[in-house]
Amino acid sequence: MAETAALYDEDYYAWTRAQADALRRLAAERWNGPLDLEHLAEEVEDLGRSQRHAAESLIERIIEHLLKLEYSPAVEPRRGWLISTLNARTHVHRLLTAAIRREVEPRLEHAYANARRVAVLALWEHGEVSSGDLLPAACPYAFDQVLDEDWFPVNQHGLTDRFT
Repeated sequence: MAETAALYDEDYYAWTRAQADALRRLAAERWNGPLDLEHLAEEVEDLGRSQRHAAESLIERIIEHLLKLEYSPAVEPRRGWLISTLNARTHVHRLLTAAIRREVEPRLEHAYANARRVAVLALWEHGEVSSGDLLPAACPYAFDQVLDEDWFPVNQHGLTDRFT
């Protein structure tokens, strides 16, 4: 029981998966109690899954803004992209447990593809069609760079920020 309590504190996502598995094992043993074990297992699993989805969403937002910071020649929206990137990085660090990272990191290319689509459309919306067309097909960022609160890509147009 102490291990389970420790896992809850250390890696909530892993705890939800372990608890869902335990509930399903109990159901398979035909436990005769008043609990709807299969639905409880699904609900517990969904709690953890929502944290993983939130982390994935934040990673996509970070990548989207890193792309715009790197490829956009525009000066005006940069501060907002920097702020959004920093906020998302802070929040993702709160969610990113070891178990979530093991599942999310291998999906970096998938996250990049989603973020790239949004970044292209956002750049096109600002009249930067040629910038949107320059975005690489494959993710140019390592997972640790995406998460690094002090790392930002070099702007392709020579723009610099006091912050970066």
